Amino acid sequence: MNQMGTLIFFCGKMGSGKSTLSCKIAKELNAILLSEDEWLSTIYPEEIKIFDDYVKYSRRLRSVLKNHVRSIIKAGISVVMDFPANTVNQRAWFKEILLSENIPHKLIYLDVDDETCLEGIRKRRETNPERSQFDTEDVFHHVTSFFQPPSVDEGFWIEVVHRDVL
Repeated sequence: MNQMGTLIFFCGKMGSGKSTLSCKIAKELNAILLSEDEWLSTIYPEEIKIFDDYVKYSRRLRSVLKNHVRSIIKAGISVVMDFPANTVNQRAWFKEILLSENIPHKLIYLDVDDETCLEGIRKRRETNPERSQFDTEDVFHHVTSFFQPPSVDEGFWIEVVHRDVL
């Protein structure tokens, strides 16, 4: 019987460092890295204009990836998903991937204050000007209004990381 890989995914406010940490962990583990931003910008380059567009196309992407991710992990390869798990509903999707197959997992929660996140967003705008439409303080506050830290009651193995560890 083949040993399964591990699913690693992240919860953290916009600008908290989820993408940076996901790249680092994927390299360290020699794991497959799946980035929602990369998939969405490649498949739907012109379609995402407003936040509701993001929600619509993200749902489509998730429906395609669920079984694919499960298959990779069952083949013994770990997957690092740079997809937000910032609400109970978003985390429910991850639960669909792993609970039916008892897949090993780790939910990494980046517990970072708002000012540090906003500074991260400012820096990201400088290095990725194509993101300037969505990487704004207004969008940060809008998205953060939905943010729900993970709870052990949700059934995930959670590792809490503070920004100074990145």
